[in-house]
Amino acid sequence: MQNWKKALVAGSATAAMVMFLKRKYSAGLVLTGVAAGTIASEYPHEFRRLRKKLPDYIEIGRNLLDVASRVGERLAEAVEDRGTHWYEALLRR
Repeated sequence: MQNWKKALVAGSATAAMVMFLKRKYSAGLVLTGVAAGTIASEYPHEFRRLRKKLPDYIEIGRNLLDVASRVGERLAEAVEDRGTHWYEALLRR
């Protein structure tokens, strides 16, 4: 990859991160697209392979989020069941 392309990718990715942190999502998406487009122009075969596997990656991510939400729900139920009794017991000692 040529130096100017490396600088373009690094600069646009950094600027995109800053925009996301400033909650300017549309600008962040545009800058992310610039970085991704530059990388895709340099490595088209890798991006084709990634596009073919993208549904699998999305499914794995969805399953991971489902598990995390179930764990969160169970933790919330455990806290509700305990109430404040455990906290009051700590204060008495």
